[in-house]
Amino acid sequence: MKRWTMILAALFAVLAISAQTVVSGVVKDSKTGRPLPHVSVMVEGEDVHTVTNDDGYFTLKTSRFPQYVQLTHIGYRTLRHPLDNGTTENLRLAMTASSVELREVFVSADDPLVIVKAAMSRIERNYSRQPELMRCFYRETARRGSRFISIAEAVMDMYKTDYGHGPDHDAVGILKGRRLMSMKASDTLGVKIQGGPVLPLMVDVAKNPDYLLNMEQLEYCELQLEVPVKIGDRLQFVVSVTPRAKIPYPMLGGRLYIDQETLAFTRAELQLDVSDWRRASAYMLVKKPLGLRFRPKELSVTVVYETDAQGVTRMSYVRNQMRFNCDWHRRLFASSFTTVSEMVVTERLHQGQETKPPRGRSSFGIKERFYDRVEYFEDPAFWADYNIIEPTESLENAIGKLKKKAG
Repeated sequence: MKRWTMILAALFAVLAISAQTVVSGVVKDSKTGRPLPHVSVMVEGEDVHTVTNDDGYFTLKTSRFPQYVQLTHIGYRTLRHPLDNGTTENLRLAMTASSVELREVFVSADDPLVIVKAAMSRIERNYSRQPELMRCFYRETARRGSRFISIAEAVMDMYKTDYGHGPDHDAVGILKGRRLMSMKASDTLGVKIQGGPVLPLMVDVAKNPDYLLNMEQLEYCELQLEVPVKIGDRLQFVVSVTPRAKIPYPMLGGRLYIDQETLAFTRAELQLDVSDWRRASAYMLVKKPLGLRFRPKELSVTVVYETDAQGVTRMSYVRNQMRFNCDWHRRLFASSFTTVSEMVVTERLHQGQETKPPRGRSSFGIKERFYDRVEYFEDPAFWADYNIIEPTESLENAIGKLKKKAG
């Protein structure tokens, strides 16, 4: 009897997967033909979402046949591509750059600090007013020079309390994950840096304003109002933030994008000031082996938000890149390393006061790395019906090489 139960369960699982509709394709600039990375892709009628990879490719899996696929990207017109001809895979989509005529722009204040403060005052109104649980895909890679030395990826659940509260009670938990690593001893540094799967909790500028938007830090920055841009079809204030004073801790600068109509933060592009490597190291490092010299070169973060039909704005995508040099004392040359982590919200699962955060061994603390919890294993159908960010061509090749070494 047990055997028949297992066979039936497996059959139902196969039927559930086969009932899915796969929407896939490549997105390019209509004028230049170049691939467009990090384009937001969703289907209408379902709360399913992904982004294009560095080669402009995407794959999206839905539980029913969608009527449209919708694409949005900074500086481009929103594209709604109909799928009523029955073709959903290997689409070739072109997005057209949007131009902003200055006569269209109405600026209610010429002081960028006033605009930022007004946006901060409307956070509870513009963002979710109740706890939510979201399904996410996460990937992190590490390179030594141009060679990939580790790749890790996971399906995660991310819990966020309402935006009237800070991130202290937010949490992430791994639902399914794997990692691939180089077997070379020289590639293993033992360095532990900030970030990992908890990064989306740290860098949500609307929920964790201390990361950039606290008034104490802004007093040491120069704010300027730049030429507005469109995200999708909506005009955005663009406020540049430049550190202008030396203080005892490293500063973040960059650009904030604020919807001109709702004053919601819609995008943040942040960079750490690494001119003082000691202060920058203290910000980036969790720990390192004694005798290893760590020299930071870059820390950049991009945070993207989406607004739904009801006007509620939510985090949808986060990308973090770190570059640093490492060497041991008495060595002549330093090795350059680059780490990149990406998180995309692929689905909204639950919302309301009864929504609970992930618990147990799968949940992450603020200083834990992905590698602390996930082991290597091989499974050809690992991701099954989950939505992911498609690997780029170079990453696909690296995965193949690391699999051979790990095997």
